[in-house]
Amino acid sequence: MQLHLKLVLDVELYQHASSLPEGKQDPEFIKKPDIALKLVDKCLSRGEKPGVVLVDAGYGNNTNFLKQLELKKLKYIAGLAKNRKVVCQVQSDPEKVTLRLDELAKSLQPEAFTGIQLELESPRTVWVATVEVEISAFSETRTVAIVMNAASLSEATEINYLITNVVHEKATGEWIVKTYSQRNWVEVFYREAKGLLGLKEYQTRSIRSLNRHLILVFCAYSFIIWQQLTGGLRRRWANKPLKTFTDALSAFRTAISYRFVSWLQDNSDVFASHLANLGLVWA
Repeated sequence: MQLHLKLVLDVELYQHASSLPEGKQDPEFIKKPDIALKLVDKCLSRGEKPGVVLVDAGYGNNTNFLKQLELKKLKYIAGLAKNRKVVCQVQSDPEKVTLRLDELAKSLQPEAFTGIQLELESPRTVWVATVEVEISAFSETRTVAIVMNAASLSEATEINYLITNVVHEKATGEWIVKTYSQRNWVEVFYREAKGLLGLKEYQTRSIRSLNRHLILVFCAYSFIIWQQLTGGLRRRWANKPLKTFTDALSAFRTAISYRFVSWLQDNSDVFASHLANLGLVWA
């Protein structure tokens, strides 16, 4: 069994300009890329330097954001928009041309793409081709991967474009897609935190209260992951291996329910007094 350790290290709220008195001119307004860089700096200040930073296209299209990562001596794989222009050689043409990424994809022969199996929650195959390109904002070339969910462009319903500053010898199509696929665990975290731990269920509006809610959810999430990794709940509160987050959470709820009922049995006088005074039943 392979366990992926996915824990939240820091949290910072993004406040939309429309919620601030002076909009984008308000001193409290901070753009998302700047918040992301602030979080990166927090990690680096604690000595937590990642092997590779995985960035979605919302940030990958921000050239300054990628430059800042490079100034911090960080390697990255970032998504790009299909209309991003690059300079490269096409086929056997000796002259370099400027193309959009979607145009570059169309110029490649089918044999340029290699099928690669991704071991995700639901394994799937993608087809990837890599091209060495020049981008106006950078002095050196970068490797771009074109990733499709089918063997040919005409059949593909999903095409992604990824860029990395990792050396070309290492930046193979297989390494890029398998490394970038680890971003999927971010989506798994949000699914579990929102669906099982109430991340999106709050009735507060102040920044302090929202931060407190997030921190409580993230602490609960980290606790369940810790129990899953250590098998702490397995010894007494589960009759099967805790292979998933849901399994560990279910075992934890069983443990809490058992302890609460045991407490009620040992403290029935307290419960009876509470019921007599307030007429409430705990739930």
